[in-house]
Amino acid sequence: MFQCARRGCCIVRAAFFEAAGGLGKCEEKIRLSDIEARAAGQRRKAGVTLAIGLIVLLAVAVVGVLLVLRFVEDQRQQDLLAWQTRLSIIADSRKADVEAWITRQLDDVSSLANNASLQLYMAQLLTGGTPDENGGDNTGETPFEADYLTNLLTVAAERDGFAAPKPTEVNANVALPAVAGMALVDKDGKVLVATPGMPPIEGALKDFVLNLKPGTRGVMDIFIDSTGEAAMGFAAPVYGVQADTTSQALGLVVGVKQVAKELFPLLRQPGETMKTARDVLVRKVGDDTVEYISPLEDGTPPLGLRLNKNTPELDAALAVVAASGFALRRDHAGREVLAATRGAFRDVPWALIYEVERKEALADSDARASRLLVMLLLAVGFVAVTLLAAWWLISSRRYAESAERHRATAERLESQRRLLRLVTDSQPTEIAIFNADNKYRFANKAAADRTGLSPDDLVGKPLENVIGPAAAEPIEALNKKALEANQPVEETRKLPTGRVLHSIHVPVPASAGEPAGVLVTHEDLTDAFRERERRERLQDQLVNALVGVVDRRDPFSAEHSTRVGKLAREIATEMGLTPVQISTAQTAGQLMNLGKILIDPALLTKGANLTEDERQQIRRAMLASGDLLQGVEFDGPVSETLRQALTRWDGTGVPAGLKGEDILPTARVIAVANAFVGMLSARAHRSALTVDDAINAIMHDVGKAFDRRAVAALVNYMDNRAGRAEWVQGAGAS
Repeated sequence: MFQCARRGCCIVRAAFFEAAGGLGKCEEKIRLSDIEARAAGQRRKAGVTLAIGLIVLLAVAVVGVLLVLRFVEDQRQQDLLAWQTRLSIIADSRKADVEAWITRQLDDVSSLANNASLQLYMAQLLTGGTPDENGGDNTGETPFEADYLTNLLTVAAERDGFAAPKPTEVNANVALPAVAGMALVDKDGKVLVATPGMPPIEGALKDFVLNLKPGTRGVMDIFIDSTGEAAMGFAAPVYGVQADTTSQALGLVVGVKQVAKELFPLLRQPGETMKTARDVLVRKVGDDTVEYISPLEDGTPPLGLRLNKNTPELDAALAVVAASGFALRRDHAGREVLAATRGAFRDVPWALIYEVERKEALADSDARASRLLVMLLLAVGFVAVTLLAAWWLISSRRYAESAERHRATAERLESQRRLLRLVTDSQPTEIAIFNADNKYRFANKAAADRTGLSPDDLVGKPLENVIGPAAAEPIEALNKKALEANQPVEETRKLPTGRVLHSIHVPVPASAGEPAGVLVTHEDLTDAFRERERRERLQDQLVNALVGVVDRRDPFSAEHSTRVGKLAREIATEMGLTPVQISTAQTAGQLMNLGKILIDPALLTKGANLTEDERQQIRRAMLASGDLLQGVEFDGPVSETLRQALTRWDGTGVPAGLKGEDILPTARVIAVANAFVGMLSARAHRSALTVDDAINAIMHDVGKAFDRRAVAALVNYMDNRAGRAEWVQGAGAS
């Protein structure tokens, strides 16, 4: 079919070049001067062609540059996406470490606040008198509780890093600055006890204590202490020993510490190899200012730099307004950087920036862009040189050689056209090519004879005008379907006249000078279908005859195999088996007792009191049925189905070891259908079972004797396909 489609296109191309056939005759009459004039004209045309080529080359170069720039930009966007992922992961990890550090400080203070001894002694201290600013009472004596609490706070401060830093040199005449420590304060912010070096609760620290929401712990944002170091405060409420968080707090545990040695090292990413990569902590001050919390690489100390938030492309401005972000921005020094930002810290109004300078991050992308542009310019230069060489070659080619080539091409195409016509006309299959509007483009002799017109007369005529609208409608619908799906479409249909037609519709892509179309072949299958129907009727008659022979030899099982075949067909249909499998199951069910013709009729009519050997002879009759039918040709494996009909799902049947999915689906169907029909039939040793009892008995052996899917199909047929009413009535008749 596809070869015919390609040859159909060749016919059109051959017709296109048909006019070139007379070129050779004219060439003989051309004088030498005419040849020279034509050669000059060819050179002029070649010059015009060269100019057009150079213009096209220039346009291609411009387009190429644009495409290269676009490609480079796409690659840069991919690189930026990769950097976004990398920087975001690092930013998230640094933020998590900083938040974990803050949580640890709060947990340290909370752990102390939850100390039962501290709660007890603090309550006693509060009820024993009004303490002065240094933890003593009004009598001038330090209560025992105050001494204990002071020692407890001192130990906790040393352990958790809240102790004041120890000087490297001790000068007895100089008082140490109060920069770090821990203290217990009452609900009014007055100090009950404090460790040495604890800064006084005043100013911003007192505002922090008094403004803390009752019952909550909190963080005093980073500040510069009296020694010029970065410090932070942490507080947690203290409740009575028996009180809970709904009660009023006794006061607060307040801790102040210098944080530079603990906090800022957390910003460094372990294993980072980028030279310009850095983490920065910032916070918003007022509405228009961004303050840099962490020290900067140029030596700027913590909280030593503030910039206007409206500074163009400032990465810190993005950090303080968005929970997370990534952008190509500028850092505090105006350097272009890739920055991943993370805001919305727990407990503190901070934001984190992880940045790397653009010139380092995108160095490979910039180098790749330069290489591509250089390669493009070299390619354009090469094409230009090649074009000049081609022009020189074309201008020196003689007109006569060109004419000879065209004449030879035309003759070759004409020869191919005649060959194509000869091949297609010798085919009994109707072959035609239609345009998208269902007009004939090509037809072989068989297709033309069907219409009563010649092949040439059909070209250009609408299909419905040739064979009529009713006959054309299904063909046009399949043509449309093939074009829309862009793949072949097949259909076999029986015409009102009784003719069976198999048609194939293959889309033909558009080619030079020819639009898209559809190649259609029609093959008459009437005789083949009639032969198949005759063979199926003959097979049905043969099966019915064999069933009749068996029923006459075994009157006790009359109609048994017919009923098994019918039920097997219903079960196979419910299971969704193929038409061949469904037919195989029905035929095997009808012929399952054929092997009984090999058994003594006296044994078949004996009835009760069968010996075990006699029972096995009757059971093996089904296997004999498969052997008898081995040489008979069916559409499906009828013989093998009968050989496996005595298998069990668990492998304990015959043949031994065959189990599960290795059993033919048709054999699994026969096993269920035979068992069900047998249970609904009366036997010498029992009466017939009801439909429900038979189903229950079969379901009891699911997974042992029977396939679960075959049993489910039987139940679905009985309950949802009106099978129960039919088989209840049939069981009564039995």
